[in-house]
Amino acid sequence: MKSKILRGVPASPGIAMGKAYVLKKPYLVFSGGSKGVEEEMEVFLEAIRKTKEELSGIKEGLSGDAVGIIEVQEAILEDPLFRERVETKIKDGKGAHESILEFLDEIKREFGSLGDRYLKERYLDIKDVSHRILHHIFPRRIEWQPEEPHILIAHDLTPSETAQLNKDRVLGFATDAGGRTSHTAIVARSLGIPAVVGLSNATKEIKHGDEVILDGIKGVLIVNPPEKIKRTYRKRKEEYEKLEKELLSLKELSATTIDGYEVDLSANIEMIEEIEAVKRCGAKGVGLLRTEFFFFSERRLPGEEEQFEFYKKIASSLAPDPVIIRVLDIGGDKLYSWEEYKEANPFLGWRGIRILLEEKNLLKTQLRAILRASACGNVKILLPMISSIDEVMDAKKILEETKEELRKEGKEFDEKIELGVMVEIPSCALLAREMGKFVDFFSIGSNDLTQYTLAVDRTNERISYLFSHLHPAVLKLMKLTVEGGHENGKWVGVCGEIAGDPLSVPVLLGLGVDELSTSPIIIPEIKSIIRGLTMEEARSITEKVMRMNRVEEIRRYLREEMAQRFPLLINLFVEEEDAGDNR
Repeated sequence: MKSKILRGVPASPGIAMGKAYVLKKPYLVFSGGSKGVEEEMEVFLEAIRKTKEELSGIKEGLSGDAVGIIEVQEAILEDPLFRERVETKIKDGKGAHESILEFLDEIKREFGSLGDRYLKERYLDIKDVSHRILHHIFPRRIEWQPEEPHILIAHDLTPSETAQLNKDRVLGFATDAGGRTSHTAIVARSLGIPAVVGLSNATKEIKHGDEVILDGIKGVLIVNPPEKIKRTYRKRKEEYEKLEKELLSLKELSATTIDGYEVDLSANIEMIEEIEAVKRCGAKGVGLLRTEFFFFSERRLPGEEEQFEFYKKIASSLAPDPVIIRVLDIGGDKLYSWEEYKEANPFLGWRGIRILLEEKNLLKTQLRAILRASACGNVKILLPMISSIDEVMDAKKILEETKEELRKEGKEFDEKIELGVMVEIPSCALLAREMGKFVDFFSIGSNDLTQYTLAVDRTNERISYLFSHLHPAVLKLMKLTVEGGHENGKWVGVCGEIAGDPLSVPVLLGLGVDELSTSPIIIPEIKSIIRGLTMEEARSITEKVMRMNRVEEIRRYLREEMAQRFPLLINLFVEEEDAGDNR
């Protein structure tokens, strides 16, 4: 049989080898109309009750992050908005099942119109809960896990389906759909099941019984591999399992170089359910709390109290470690109530701080909630998409007004709360020396900084190969930012994807970055690299890199240097034919 390689997104690390089982889920087919409003309402409420019991049973067998994911689904069942929309349709004379399906179609369209991939993936949570309700309306038993150990291949898996996977039978799973930040991926990581998602057509390319190697580290699926590849991966599997134990032993240790230079290594998160992952991976708090998903998980803007409880829970759970909260970073095309502001090019339009300064009440409400939460933990505020000092001064004025309001109301907050700016636009980096006089810290968002510096939309497949955070121009802007911050006695962090790229770690150290914030899952590897270098080595590497003019030259040099110092780590976590930075 012909061997082939499918490439997707690494969702849960690990290597699995075994026979494929391709899951073909049945379509939901319903018959019959409405039995009457009262009877259909009873059917709907009874199905919700049974779904609650089912989720409660699933949760009992889980731990860590996976428990939080199921709790999210339980919260959806209690959401008045969910019930009201379905019940309104039932009252209009539609059957319970028809009302749920219509509701799902509406939610799919609403989420599909959003430009943020994190938000689109959350549609799966609502779909998962709705389908469980539907199966209780039309009960059916679906056997889809074979007895023998296998690698599961599916179009997609919902979070609760993932939570119910039998680890003794499912060696790993691969899906056509999905992303690294989805709830399904979080559950897989919590359970320790290797997974690759976003493969597009794995269910068409793979047949029952095919031999499969699943590489959840690099996001690769090898179908019917030759014997040589199987031998290589058996060795890699042993090496990874050994490495995993070694990395976990670093959890309680600081991210300190051999010669004593300590870096704050923190996590990027967006949900309460990720708190356990932050603790488990040994991160020093949260370097970037994205608030966009919290806002978009509702069909209305959350009020001050809702926001306060959200920020408070995260801050108090991680205290005394810091939690840096980025105020709402959205484009003008992403809020339901502002559809009239659709723009041809939202990346260069009304977004980020530009919206917040114009919609002052929106910013004030969020600042009030964040300030109040600062009394419960070590909270800092981060402003997105800053391009000028004027924007910083305008935001600081609103912050001071908000503080004065809270003082008059007698509400506690951290009077010395730090205010930082995201460095995502070249003008911000170029003004770092001057801007550093007015802020407490800088956080470099390498993704947008790269995009705006190189004029490259990395989601555009035709030009995504041009996107690289190791481009000389991007590195020079980062250097200016660090120098500008340090000249003013301010610390500088990095929260973009470059912070989680093993090859880039020595360069960031050499530039003098004080903090790195990345996905919790990669933190043990990054910490291992930091602890294996001296600052003298990092500065020497960085000096050489800064004299280079081509991305390919930089990456080749860094790979050679890192392969000498961390051969096992780099071979496992960096592609051998890494010609770009499309991670």
